[in-house]
Amino acid sequence: MLEPVILIASGDLRPAANQQCWAAQQRVEEAVTAAIRKLGREVRRGHPYDPEKKHGFIDSQKYGMEVFRAIPPEAPLVVVEAVWQYSHHVFHGLYSHRGPILTVANWSGEWPGLVGMLNLNGGLTKAGIPYSTLWSEDFTDEFFLSGLKTWLAGGRVVHDTSHVRPLKGLKLPADAERIGADLAAQLLRGKAIMGIFDEGCMGMYNAIIPDELLHATGVFKERLSQSALYAAMLQVSDADAQSVRAWLDAKGMRFITGPNHATDLTDAQILDQCKMYIAALRIADEFGCDTIGIQYQQGLKDLAPASDLVEGLLNNVYRPPVQDPQTGRVLYEGKALPHFNEVDECAGLDGLVTNRAWTELGYEPETTLHDVRYGETFNGEFVWVFEISGAVPPAHLIGGYAGTVSERQPPMYFPAGGGTVKGVCKPGEIVWSRVYVDSGVLKADLGRAKVIELPREENERRWRITTPQWPMMHAVTYGVSRDQLMARHKANHIQVAYAPGAEAANRALAAKAAMFRDLGLEVFVCGTNNGL
Repeated sequence: MLEPVILIASGDLRPAANQQCWAAQQRVEEAVTAAIRKLGREVRRGHPYDPEKKHGFIDSQKYGMEVFRAIPPEAPLVVVEAVWQYSHHVFHGLYSHRGPILTVANWSGEWPGLVGMLNLNGGLTKAGIPYSTLWSEDFTDEFFLSGLKTWLAGGRVVHDTSHVRPLKGLKLPADAERIGADLAAQLLRGKAIMGIFDEGCMGMYNAIIPDELLHATGVFKERLSQSALYAAMLQVSDADAQSVRAWLDAKGMRFITGPNHATDLTDAQILDQCKMYIAALRIADEFGCDTIGIQYQQGLKDLAPASDLVEGLLNNVYRPPVQDPQTGRVLYEGKALPHFNEVDECAGLDGLVTNRAWTELGYEPETTLHDVRYGETFNGEFVWVFEISGAVPPAHLIGGYAGTVSERQPPMYFPAGGGTVKGVCKPGEIVWSRVYVDSGVLKADLGRAKVIELPREENERRWRITTPQWPMMHAVTYGVSRDQLMARHKANHIQVAYAPGAEAANRALAAKAAMFRDLGLEVFVCGTNNGL
């Protein structure tokens, strides 16, 4: 008799998130369990529902180790995710598990299960752990059932990745070769500093570049502390912080405020965010950082409002000026200070390279990352919902600052509140990319996409079924289907940057690809409409 399939679920560290999302997780687990049993296999949950905690997630690394001690090392293991999850809660067990592993997510925007699964997949890829992966709307479709049947029979689920081409087999335009080579040589010779305010946000093992791989690109980490950031916030005067708020108000940015700290965005929260913005710039300047990342989630979330408003402003070239308190010099004047959300170092390297390549090309260099959150077909095209918690530069949004609204972050994730940088990303041509580590090798995928503007009612519907406080990009990837992107993408995050037209975007992609290659990365070009 075949041994039962063991089902586990990694969750959040924050009790409120686990409790609020548990009902959705339970529905997905029931559907996956029914599908497995229909194919003739028994399913056993690897850990129970906890009536005191009011959820059934693995909610810490400590608990995860307890769970895995009772799981047979050779058992077929399914990790089911309908929510955002902290990968380190289960990574230790998956690292040493000898049986087949399948990661599964529900195709839904409600809670970011797809984001959680892609994060976990990126970590498994980095560690060289074999796994299969599947996703489905209702777990009754042929795509899911066929893959599940293959996995249950002992096979590996193989997806179509014919959209991926190694750069080494492609011929780049001469000017792209020159620009990429020059910029890579400058970085390797002159070096750059990546400021990291506490490493390893929310267990994102996939977001940490090992030092020896990063050093080979000419980039070195300055390990900073969020406690130092908080201490620096305390040294910022109310008057200086208020000047940042006044600047934003004057540019037409709207803040949706209220009186209740627990549920509303308050003026006091915004003032603290302005202090964090000033403090971050001053620390970055002091240490000579070329890019910075703030972890925020653990520790700082209990002391200060969200960092997302800060991150979005830093990613914008045109933003409130901040002076050195001793000399009066404007810090990073006329420049963005690329910020990588959730201290995702892969996005940090990508953002730094993008900033330099776009600046050299004379394009607007604002860049950011989004979560690969969801997507649906609209008028015959599959349109992705790229959505992040607020680190988008206003230059990416329709109307710029005047089209930007700041709303309070959801209390279940952000107990201390804080506002977002919310808006709809403007239509245009973009280059998307992802730097990642695969079994000890630093790699990069690049592709092209168009951002489209959807009707207002469709835009509002997509916000309602995801997170309405967050900025959103409606993207159509060229030559890369929904399932191809999911199969290939090795992270929850995707980097994006605009170009002033399709031809310009192709030129930027080629120059960036050349720069990555000359920095020592293994580069792949994905999809079509890229000029290569």
